[in-house]
Amino acid sequence: MLLKFTEAAVDPLWENLNLKVGPGEFIAVLGPNGAGKSTMLHTILGTRELSRGSVAATSKIGFIPQQRMFPMDLPLRAKDLVSLSLAHGVFAGRRPSKSTVLDLLHQVGAAELADRRVGKLSGGQQQLVRQAQAYARDPELLLCDEPLLSLDPGVQQRTVAQLDARRRTHGASVVFVTHGINPILNVVDRVLYIGPYGHTLGDVSEVMRSEVLSELYRTHIDVVHVNGRMIVV
Repeated sequence: MLLKFTEAAVDPLWENLNLKVGPGEFIAVLGPNGAGKSTMLHTILGTRELSRGSVAATSKIGFIPQQRMFPMDLPLRAKDLVSLSLAHGVFAGRRPSKSTVLDLLHQVGAAELADRRVGKLSGGQQQLVRQAQAYARDPELLLCDEPLLSLDPGVQQRTVAQLDARRRTHGASVVFVTHGINPILNVVDRVLYIGPYGHTLGDVSEVMRSEVLSELYRTHIDVVHVNGRMIVV
């Protein structure tokens, strides 16, 4: 088990969370703004305390944070940031090899950004660098906080495919916070939906139903399917 919540709570956001995540699982965390989705990730990272209960996780965690622009004058190149992420796992006095750094950037489609100052990159380009950082130490658990923001549809598809491939080939688990399930609909195993009035956990067909979401919002919610897409209205 790579991640386990037991009767966990963060007041006043959510409570009684019980969740076990095994190797290779892809878990989507959905819900409205302010429901506590990002907070959940930070309890795993140890940067936010639980009010009650417990959380246990592997120490090998990769984190793709919610987008926040790097300062324009930050004097670091993309390859420098990835190298720093790798450096936490090497012996004192040694540096990660250039080929390893470039390979990580290549994996996320950002090899051409290696020598560019990160503060000068677009939001989408910065997200690709953060993805390379998250993969740096071969994580067993990947925490992704809205990782598709600012990415065009083609790069979104490639990002999801990379996460899916990593969990299948490396056995890494993915906990993926998002507002929309459609980009990950074909790869997700289970959904944790955190609503204003509780949460529910299950596979997509169990959770993404009108009656289930209506109960979590205490108002009528429709879940409709249009051309293979799921729309919540």
